[in-house]
Amino acid sequence: MAVMVVVQAATKSAFKEFGPNMKTPFIALSLLWLTSQALAVEVSNRPNLVLILADDLGAKELACYGNTQHRTPNLDQLAATGVKCETCFTSPVCHPTRFTIMTGEYGSHHGIYNFSGKRGGPEKGDPRENIANHITFGKLLKQAGYATAAAGKWQLSGSQPNLIRECGFDEYCMWGFGNYYTNEDRRRAEEAGIDFRSRYWHPSIIRNGQWVPTTENDYGPNIHQAFVFDFIRRHKDGPFFVYYPMCLTHAPWEPTPDTKATATRGRKLPANFKSNVEYMDKLVGNLMTELDRLGVRDNTVVFFTGDNGTGGDGKSQATERGARVPMVVNGRGIVKQRSSTQELTDTSDILPTLIELAGAKLPTDRPIDGRSYAAFLRGQTDATRDWIFAFQADRRILRTQRFLLEDNSPLHWGHLFDCGDGRDGTGYKEVTASDDPDAIAIKTKFNALLESLPAPVLAEEGAPNERKAGKRAKNKSKTAQKKAE
Repeated sequence: MAVMVVVQAATKSAFKEFGPNMKTPFIALSLLWLTSQALAVEVSNRPNLVLILADDLGAKELACYGNTQHRTPNLDQLAATGVKCETCFTSPVCHPTRFTIMTGEYGSHHGIYNFSGKRGGPEKGDPRENIANHITFGKLLKQAGYATAAAGKWQLSGSQPNLIRECGFDEYCMWGFGNYYTNEDRRRAEEAGIDFRSRYWHPSIIRNGQWVPTTENDYGPNIHQAFVFDFIRRHKDGPFFVYYPMCLTHAPWEPTPDTKATATRGRKLPANFKSNVEYMDKLVGNLMTELDRLGVRDNTVVFFTGDNGTGGDGKSQATERGARVPMVVNGRGIVKQRSSTQELTDTSDILPTLIELAGAKLPTDRPIDGRSYAAFLRGQTDATRDWIFAFQADRRILRTQRFLLEDNSPLHWGHLFDCGDGRDGTGYKEVTASDDPDAIAIKTKFNALLESLPAPVLAEEGAPNERKAGKRAKNKSKTAQKKAE
């Protein structure tokens, strides 16, 4: 729009100056120059975009979300000077989350409810399982003129080593599974003693389709960040988009470069989780420092979120604890400083928000479930959306500001809670069987939403919490029986 206005103004001025018969080549060239200048200004004014996706990190692990054990000063600072959404939902397991983030669609549209071969997941060979068959934010931003890169953990199905480029990324540096390599690179990596499962020390790394040799002293997250820095330096004149799905903080919890001197190499212990969270925060701080050093911080919007609840403490559970992840957005000079907000968002909103910030267009040939909150980030409105949604297999989770529905499936209704002003499970009151008018009204609203958010109809396995309770009771019974014997 800005380009059109400038061009129209230039044309009007030229007609006024030279009359309607503008046949002079100089005038035509001048208009072309003015148009190119206007386009250059418009492109340069578009913000750079960085999306950081932490692995297996629920919101409760960050100090800015109330954690008293983990030190996360860099993310705390971004939250304080930007926007921290107290309630952001995503799928409780990573595979459907990554599809939703990249497409802006829920499972009822992109078709991925779980890993292939897992409960509710697609059949092997289902074309929907290939992420390259979908419209992604990489494709849309590349079409809009952005230089695009991805670094970290891909974990999406399709044919490597070209898959990531097919999804719209000019360059990439990823933790590489064995099938990410060409046959020759795989042979060379095996000869070099690479463990394709290794994402941390002596990692398996693939960069732009080729194996990258590493040593036992190389740390995967550092390699990914070095790649990101190099890409940004080469494209600092922008606009650029970096998708940064980190390996941290997924198990195995190995020592980090900051703790390996005091820890036994190769020890994969839950006690290392704290240092993994804190090293992840350090990498975020390093990125912000580099953006500052390059002089692009004021024209860059950084998003930080997670792909599901914490591994072993929420992940794969159709509860708020499994679905609630951090969402911190910071863009000095672009994003209004709000700090903590009670406004709602889920990870389907990321694609439309990125596209609106980029001044690009959403596809019109498919439904987009996400709602852009670019206007909220800019301070042009104080509201985001009325409800958010998460899903895994046949289980669904809905949330409004006040009410939460957990563990719903097509075969049972789940548990309804009145959360009041709570966001972390504190003070919630179950109202599943309540005949209170507010509870009845929200059940009616949720039933209507659930009709539009279908899930697979699968044989009942019991609610996640019931399954855990049953397993504990069974183990307790076995222990008591052994003691009796």
